[in-house]
Amino acid sequence: MSAGRGTVRRIVSLVPSLTEAVAVTAPGLLVGATDWCSHPADLDVVRIGGTKNPDVRAITALRPDLVLANEEENRAVDLAELRAAGLDVLVTEIRTLDQGLSELERVLAACGAPRPRWLDEAEAAWAAVVPEGECAAVVPIWRRPWMVLGRDTFAGDLLARLGVRNLYADHPERYPRVPLDELRAAAPGLVVLPDEPYRFTRDDGPEAFPGTAAALVGGRHLTWYGPSLVEAPRVLARALRAAHR
Repeated sequence: MSAGRGTVRRIVSLVPSLTEAVAVTAPGLLVGATDWCSHPADLDVVRIGGTKNPDVRAITALRPDLVLANEEENRAVDLAELRAAGLDVLVTEIRTLDQGLSELERVLAACGAPRPRWLDEAEAAWAAVVPEGECAAVVPIWRRPWMVLGRDTFAGDLLARLGVRNLYADHPERYPRVPLDELRAAAPGLVVLPDEPYRFTRDDGPEAFPGTAAALVGGRHLTWYGPSLVEAPRVLARALRAAHR
């Protein structure tokens, strides 16, 4: 199992999506993951803190051959500290579906794993997507203060492929703070409410947009890049259809 880094036998993942991808594809390689790495459900590894506040000393003590990270989910200062400790850190950048698929292939190759069937299935599933019309939407990811998807986001690209036109896709910021009255004034035909990072529910989120169709979606299907991409087109499309019933 060599990918130009020598033999990779011990991996620490700082990204929930990548944790699941490696655990499913190459069981036994992961020795550490964040507290937020919830899939697979039976994952039994050392927990090393959060994505934004990993315990660098604990990671170093695990003696990983490779640490998996993401330029958006993890802080540059933590990654620099890990490198200063002599660890090999692979940092992904994923802002579109195509980037997600190619970065997954790169990560798994670095782990010494063959290309998995689920990656082929994910590509095929998204290639077969046919949007059911177009709907202008806002996509909040937080409240107090309200924040929404802006430009160049992985989740925004997935929604666009499903026929959702993000009203803030041309905003200069990727995750802008937008007052609620401005979100309402944009007159969206749909509000898409994921359950992460903020956990929107039927009782927490839709009431802020009276008269607007609301689609409650799982964050794992909207924001994770990994095995969940296989079922994501079907699951997300079903949630979008349900919002308009």
